Amino acid sequence: MPISIDQFNEEPSGVLDLQKGTNPYRIIQFLAENEHQAFTQTEIHEATGINRGSVGATLSRLEDRGLVRHRGRYWAIAEDDRLAGYAAQTQASSASTNDDYYGEE
Repeated sequence: MPISIDQFNEEPSGVLDLQKGTNPYRIIQFLAENEHQAFTQTEIHEATGINRGSVGATLSRLEDRGLVRHRGRYWAIAEDDRLAGYAAQTQASSASTNDDYYGEE
């Protein structure tokens, strides 16, 4: 369904537009959960289950949006305020799920 140009222009630029279950979402989620590490495309493929051929293209698009960074063969989550909140939310959600399953210590 189309939206008006006014509505389009009012969309906050700081919002992450990642739809749950998509390849970009899955890669960002994985990298956010492991924000202190960098991974090769193969490692991202193995960890996320995303088709090996799709990982590189998805990473390139995410890099164009400033959401990931890479050096050589390694890719990591970008240093971006939008992602800091996302990473915190992802880690809190993961901790909550583990507490529900395993119980608190």
